[in-house]
Amino acid sequence: MQIIRALWLRRVYGLVLLLTLSLVACGFQLRGMADLSFKTLNIQGSKLTLSRDLQQWLKTNGVQVVENAENAEAFIELLGESYEKRIRSLSGQGLVREYELNYRVSFRTRDASSALWGPEQVVQSRRDFSYNDTALLGKLEEEERLNADMRKDAVREIMRRLTAIKPAAK
Repeated sequence: MQIIRALWLRRVYGLVLLLTLSLVACGFQLRGMADLSFKTLNIQGSKLTLSRDLQQWLKTNGVQVVENAENAEAFIELLGESYEKRIRSLSGQGLVREYELNYRVSFRTRDASSALWGPEQVVQSRRDFSYNDTALLGKLEEEERLNADMRKDAVREIMRRLTAIKPAAK
């Protein structure tokens, strides 16, 4: 019995080693911190609901979000955000069956000397969800979760774009 167990463990360890080597060989690595070209950032337009999530992601990636504009190496201007809810489909009786939710945020980035790092950028996200009048509270909760999910997707996309944006050479 001991021999069978030892052989089985040896096979499991071998399989784990083989899988680990395969992952390393293909170049897989866990997502690390974003490689941003600045260490301090001032967020303008911080009244938007997206701002809190963006601040959290920036802090997680080692960027200090400063309130005072003089201490910032870079600025992100959150120009606006909008939510839209449209009817996607109706039942035979004319009742709403599906909605389409759209979220849009526009922003631009610049450095301390007010030089823009590119044109205004727009991030958009869309979700569909089914609707039923008999489950009104549940559907309202689902809509709120989908809106929060779209905001988080927008923050991740903004972080990817901030990683790609490099200031102009001086």
